[in-house]
Formats: sequence, structure tokens, C-alpha cells
Amino acid sequence: MIAATGRLVARIPRHPAWQNLGRLGRSRAVTLTCAYACAALLVRLIMLGRPAFQSDEQFYLLVGQRMAQGALPYVDLWDRKPYGLFLIFRSVFLLPFDPVLTYPVLGIVCSVATALVIARTARMIAPERGAGLAGLAYLLYQPTFNVALGQSPVFYNLPVALAALIVVRASLRPRDAGLALQGCGAMLLIGLALQIKYTAVFEGVGLGLMLLVRGYRDGWRPARIAGTGMLWIALALAPTAAALAGYALAGHGEAFVQANFLSIFGRKTDWADALAQLSKEALAMTPFALAILLAPRRLELENGTQPAALKPLQIWALFAIGGFLAVPPWFDHYLGPVLVPLSILAAPALGWTAPGGRWYGRLLLGFGALGAAVAPAFQAHERGNAAEFGHATALIARELHRRCLYVYEGDSALYRTTDACIPTRFAYPSHLDAMKEGRALGVDPVTEVRRLMASRPGVVVMARRGTSNLPNLQTRALMHRILARDYDHYAEVTLGTRRFELYRLTGSRTD
Repeated sequence: MIAATGRLVARIPRHPAWQNLGRLGRSRAVTLTCAYACAALLVRLIMLGRPAFQSDEQFYLLVGQRMAQGALPYVDLWDRKPYGLFLIFRSVFLLPFDPVLTYPVLGIVCSVATALVIARTARMIAPERGAGLAGLAYLLYQPTFNVALGQSPVFYNLPVALAALIVVRASLRPRDAGLALQGCGAMLLIGLALQIKYTAVFEGVGLGLMLLVRGYRDGWRPARIAGTGMLWIALALAPTAAALAGYALAGHGEAFVQANFLSIFGRKTDWADALAQLSKEALAMTPFALAILLAPRRLELENGTQPAALKPLQIWALFAIGGFLAVPPWFDHYLGPVLVPLSILAAPALGWTAPGGRWYGRLLLGFGALGAAVAPAFQAHERGNAAEFGHATALIARELHRRCLYVYEGDSALYRTTDACIPTRFAYPSHLDAMKEGRALGVDPVTEVRRLMASRPGVVVMARRGTSNLPNLQTRALMHRILARDYDHYAEVTLGTRRFELYRLTGSRTD
């Protein structure tokens, strides 16, 4: 699949204005594919086979498992991610392999394919060496920002990058009779991306506006601009509309709308933590800033003009950055989509060979390599390994006695590994234990915790020292009262640097 994507990218036709820039030939694409695959696997080895490596990914995998058993997202398991993302994780269970290894392989395939598109696009503004290294930079900075295996940008960056390539090519082709059709293809790709993460809308808007500007400059009349624009918007919204229609026909349209479109407005932000995150990320992005702000100027001084593709690529990057800034609290993996246009714009610096200019590219790749080694190692140490998780699973499973498990704090992957029933549709722990989600769920968290605990789960998992999020003090106090009254503490498990307390329903009540 990766090789096929590489060949497809290599065959994308060029505009005559790019003739002096060369292209990714077939042999070059195969070489890059192999190099990218090896690099991607190397920096991700420490992450593989860990059931609880990342909290979001383990929850998506849980939803995929329960979908295979008949569960319906938003109705049986609540989250605000689009249905398409859960379909990706549902597909993992169609294969006869360990799902903890299968979904990272799928993520690596998408990441390598995205890197190939980055290299192809970067060839418009940089020499071959710089374009190739731009794809490598993307693969290195993914684990640096915790977006390397199964986070949503791993999957939706590919259709967005392909859409951007179409749009940038179209923006350089005056009076192209195929502009409307090319716009249809780009917006369909954006539509697919929206069904993996809705924040792709920002990049979609930017790319759509560039297409409309191209049409305006080509002399399109206002009626044609409006009509074609409406068609493009309809195509971008079509996958989401199809998902909504399916839920509405099944009688669950309200649940779909609440989770997908309304819940985000009820989420609170811990601004102190969010601003600290943003400051840290801005510092970590300094190598990109140096390469991007200085390299185009150097390229212009040397050649007397800037590549025509540079401006549309910069516009794309601005919309991607705007999308990142528009959605606090700015977790590391939110930078995933920003890495694509920034890696492309850094290609001139990465390809710079003259003395005195090489350090921009070396700093960018060096920092990326360091981050790709340190960040996953730190997280692996913090989150624990498969053996520790297997021990926790065994301790829980033997005390369930055909009752449900409730993970108030901890890893939602425990539901999957114990194959226990879940007493609430809010299986992602922070939905009920964190302050930020209190008004976003469509239900009162205290009422929901009281209801689910009345169903008498066989085992309850709680963190020894609470969570890193600002806690929901009301649900936490309620949990402590119920555990003190109806449950016995029977074990403590360690997962990496984290410790969790296990409680079982009092013995006389487990029959």
C-alpha cells in the first residue's frame, strides 16, 4: 500500500512552470518509500505493543472492539470524534492480528504515505534533497508531539495533504478548464478528513478560498463562482451529512448532533495548563520558525525570484495554524496537522548546501531526531508495558464475577482486555472525572455516576493520587462515599509510574 501510494504521487502530472524543478521519478519514490518506512518504524519501535501507550488511542480501539460486538458510537459509547475515525479502528478488528499492533501499522502506513505527498509537494519550492528531507522531518516530529501511531491527524493528514497538492497545482494554472473538477476532488478529500477530525474544516476553508480566487482571476462570473462554491461545500459536507442521515434514520439523530456538534461548546478549559502547553509547543517549534522565515528569503536572493507555489503553501500553513490556535487546550498532538505544511515550507532550508546556511536544516532534523527518541521513551516509562498491563487485567478479571468493570480513573483499555461490560456510555475516564467535561456530556456527571454505581460494578479502578486534569470534585466525593460503603480495597497495580487502586464489591454482594 505504501509503495502504491509512492507510485501514485510520482505520477501526478506537472505544470510546465515546474519543469526546472524536476520530479519524483518512480525509482526515487521507491527509494523514499523504503527510507521513510524504515525511519518511521525505527522511531516508533518503543511504542509498539503497549496497550495503554496513549489514552485517546486506547479508547478508540475500545470503541472499535465494541462496534465489532454491535455497539453504536454516541449511543452506547460517547465521544465527540467523528464516526469515520471510529470506523478506522473498527476495521482493525476485521484482521486476524493483535489489534494493539495492527492499528499502529495502519498509522505508519498513513504517515509514510503522507510523507511521500509532502516530498512531492515540497519539490515545487525546493531541490530534490530538501523535498526528501521534508518528508523525513514530518516523520520525526510526529512522535515528538505524540501524534505518531493512532491519533486522528495520523489518518486525516493524508487526505488533507492530497487536497492541498491539488489546490496548489490548480492555483498555478491560469484558465484551466478542469478547475471545477479538481476542486471537487479536493473538497471530497476534505470531506473524508472531516469525518476523522472536524478541525480539518479550517484547512478546508483555506483551500476552498484559494480555489475560488483562482476562478475569480480566470474571469468566472459571480453566478459561476457562487454555484461552484456551493457544490464544493456540499461535497466537503457530504460524508458528514451521510453519517448524520444514517443516525437520524436509526432514531439517534439527537445523540449524533449533541456529541458531534454541541458538546464542544460545553467543554471548559484549564487556561493555566493550556497556556503552559502553548508556550512549550511554541518553543519546540522554533527550528521550524527559523527554517521557514529565513529559507525563502535566501532562495529569493539566490534565484532572483520566489517559486510560484510558495504563496499558496504559506496560505495553507496559516489556515492550519489558525485551526490549531482556535481549539484550546492545545495538547501536543493538536500540532499534527500543522506539521504537514510546515515541513513542506522548511524544505528549502533542508536542501540548503551552501556554507553558512546548512545549520537551519541540521537544527530542524537534529531537534526532531532528539524529540523522536526522548518523547516516546518518556511516555513509555510513564505508561507501562504489556506485562504490567496483563497483570492488572488478571487482577481485575478474577474479581468481576460476571459483573461490569468501572474505570473511574485509569486506562479505558482495561475494558477491552478484560472484555468486561461497561456500566456507562461515558467510558473515557476524563468524561466523568474531569472538570473540563462537566457541561459537555448532555447529562449531569454526578447523576450519571450515581446511576452507574447503583448498577453495582464488580470492580472499580481509581488512581492513587488522582488525575493530571483538574478533577470533578463532586463526582470524586461521590465515588469515595460509595466505595467506603459498598466496596473493599483488594489490590494496587502499577502501570509505569502510575499507581491504581482496585476495589471489589463487598463479598456478600457479589453473588
